[in-house]
Amino acid sequence: PTEAEWEYAARGGRKRKGYQYAGSDSVRSVGWYDGNSGGETHPVGQKRPNELGLYDMSGNVDEWTQDCWNDDYQGAPADGGAWERRDCAVRVLRGGSWNNYPWFLRSAIRNRITAGDRFINDGFRLARTLTP
Repeated sequence: PTEAEWEYAARGGRKRKGYQYAGSDSVRSVGWYDGNSGGETHPVGQKRPNELGLYDMSGNVDEWTQDCWNDDYQGAPADGGAWERRDCAVRVLRGGSWNNYPWFLRSAIRNRITAGDRFINDGFRLARTLTP
């Protein structure tokens, strides 16, 4: 997904309840992080889903998005499309991972990674475009 699509989904879309994490204000109920992961990833679906029924949007693995890194949202596509200009050697990660403190699992937090780097705590979420 694009970064905008990822954040919309993590926050619960139109069903949003304003939680700090994806689906709860209690990180332990929705996410794997340094305090409960045992230092490893876990099968998806062992924690509570968010308002859209999506699992593991907070924690477990940092998720790549389609977007290139930009320091802020000034000039971002208004339609939620991918921002594929500026520093495309660096990409956006969202969600936090099993080796992060809970603060990094909040839906609002952004991280970045050099496009060629690979780490055991990084992953991705598949998304597809639905045509009405």
